[in-house]
Amino acid sequence: MKIVFMGTPDFAVASLKALKEAEMDIVGVVTAPDKPAGRGQKLQVSAVKQYAVANGLRVLQPVKLKDPGFIEELRSLNADLQVVVAFRMLPEIVWSMPPKGTINLHASLLPQYRGAAPINHAIINGEKESGATTFFLKQEIDTGDVIFSDTVQIPEDMTAGELHDQLMQLGADLLVRTIKAIETGDYQEQPQPESGELKHAPKIFKEFCQIDWSRPAREVHNLVRGLSPYPTAFTQLNGKTLKVFRTEIEEKEPGIAPGGFLTDGKTFLKFAARDGFLKLTELQYEGKKRMGIGEFLRGVRL
Repeated sequence: MKIVFMGTPDFAVASLKALKEAEMDIVGVVTAPDKPAGRGQKLQVSAVKQYAVANGLRVLQPVKLKDPGFIEELRSLNADLQVVVAFRMLPEIVWSMPPKGTINLHASLLPQYRGAAPINHAIINGEKESGATTFFLKQEIDTGDVIFSDTVQIPEDMTAGELHDQLMQLGADLLVRTIKAIETGDYQEQPQPESGELKHAPKIFKEFCQIDWSRPAREVHNLVRGLSPYPTAFTQLNGKTLKVFRTEIEEKEPGIAPGGFLTDGKTFLKFAARDGFLKLTELQYEGKKRMGIGEFLRGVRL
């Protein structure tokens, strides 16, 4: 089967690498255009493009997915199947092109956590398990018929970054299994159930990341680990932004108003939430690097 792969970030590289190592026929890789970044505004290429170029794969970088030139070039590849991992929403003219359709790898157990940030929201909501799902694309985002899914457990203190890395590899293996099944016809599509409570995973904006210390300690703890290492939960300290990467819950009545803090100036800094304290163990002060609490307290006076 001839395959066109579509993806952009590191999460997608693991899948592309798995397909390449499984000796699948990748006739093209579609990824985001190069973008200027940093102070020098040097062109930055996507992680997927870096891998594709290093492995001699043909790369397409359309600005607009409906551009006639791109559509013509894509069609000329004569792909049997298109594979999408962490890419843009596709127009119907693109996803309906291959005879065997277009499949997507999504980092949740669909139909739960449809949307742009499934890994973050699963942890923020305190879920005990997550997973990866492969499905056929159709018009409404993340709603197509499920092919396969695999489940992983979420330990109590796992961060979004740690779950990302686990699902990245799990998803890559699941994708190879899915493509092999499509090639042999050995699979059974299952429509996604639409009944019951569906939890969503919308894109996360900065205002969502600010810690509300009037919330229960467990909720704040889950927010911190669900946004770690990116885009990162934050609060204010001495009029400056303090990013928080890891916390520990201390189940003890605060005795001070939510948002107040206690410190010995050497080993601990803990903020009061509604029903307990949160000890900050990894953090980053405005204008400083990320560091542990001991190093932080040696360099700042509170």
